[in-house]
Amino acid sequence: MPHLSKGKRGFSTRFDLGKIFTLIIKRLKTGCQWRELSLKEYFSKERISWQLIYYYFNKWCKDGSFRQIWLSLLRSNKRQLDLSSIQLDGSHIRSKTGGKSVGYQGRKSSKTSNCIFLCDSQGQMLSMGKPISGEHHDLYNIEETLEEILGLLHDADIESKGLFLNADSGFDSKKCRDILNKKEIIGNIKENPGNGDTKNEKYFDPKLYKRRFKIEKANPWIDSFKALLVRFETLNITWRNLHYLAFSILFLRKIKV
Repeated sequence: MPHLSKGKRGFSTRFDLGKIFTLIIKRLKTGCQWRELSLKEYFSKERISWQLIYYYFNKWCKDGSFRQIWLSLLRSNKRQLDLSSIQLDGSHIRSKTGGKSVGYQGRKSSKTSNCIFLCDSQGQMLSMGKPISGEHHDLYNIEETLEEILGLLHDADIESKGLFLNADSGFDSKKCRDILNKKEIIGNIKENPGNGDTKNEKYFDPKLYKRRFKIEKANPWIDSFKALLVRFETLNITWRNLHYLAFSILFLRKIKV
């Protein structure tokens, strides 16, 4: 609650923000439409509309409240993370309503958004990049994506220098490796034979690479939040902040605060 903005100049709502936040979580978990939220279950005496719940959700997305919740959790509980290696991977999510960063993806035979995620060696999601239109591959705009992903770790006071990063052959490119080297991150990236770059010897530890399956395990945990299984949010900022909420809930379960 301390991280949720309450209004300017001391304005305070007459509604219980805790209940409003709970309804947002319920929508995230069930995937129901905003207008289908069970308002009377939480506000039996007050007259309240689903538009008010969405107003606060939209407000907290735009002012960074949900991101701040996630950063605060990471900062205060980073010893609970297993950073012996970190795992990077992309995931295409089908979009039903279109919107920003949505495009046709042939492999899925539908319109998708591609998000790049980062997790620790326990499968706990740490960060994500801005959604990318589905027709693009994982390396599209990779410099900006990595800056965003690692920037969140930096804001949470988590040092990325010296970390081992596992990634599949979809991230095998000179540009990606150069970015990681510049950040002093050891990239353990599976070689893509299709690149044709066989002259330069590349670091690869197959035993360490086996830990990459942790992010494959983490994806179904994210999919358990039905609002994230299929994208209905048209704005990138709301879509991304729903993920910050999901990251926070999964981490709270792990640390049992």
